[in-house]
Amino acid sequence: MNSDPAVMRYFPALLTREESDRAADWIEEQLVRRGFTLYAAEARETAEFIGFIGLSVPSFMDAVEIGWRLIPAWWNRGLATEGARAVLRHAFADLGLEEVVAFTVPANEPSRRVMEKIGMTHDASRDFDHPRISEDHPLRRHLLYRIGRGG
Repeated sequence: MNSDPAVMRYFPALLTREESDRAADWIEEQLVRRGFTLYAAEARETAEFIGFIGLSVPSFMDAVEIGWRLIPAWWNRGLATEGARAVLRHAFADLGLEEVVAFTVPANEPSRRVMEKIGMTHDASRDFDHPRISEDHPLRRHLLYRIGRGG
């Protein structure tokens, strides 16, 4: 999934198998360390891995981020929205979080639509240049969306 150009088109680079494996190890560590993580998403019918949807803490931001990444065959079925709504319920009801953020590049309309469908609002005052992306990279600018416990 992380080496698929369609999946990674709004990220600065594709991931190698080794990088993807390290990311999976980090995801597992986060569940132990924080009590939440980016959860594996499976097809109901087959239990096939179709991506992930969940929560993480960005290394450069004091916030909890919701995020998702799905295999293209599963796009446009409402699954990211359905999963993200469930993750938000978990974040607020079970984890007691006060706020969850999401961010992406301006061109990533599909993810921005999911953010809006789950009740997040764009907070232009918190848009930022991603500190882990080079200054001259076209994907450096990010929009920040947020949602509080009350919706």
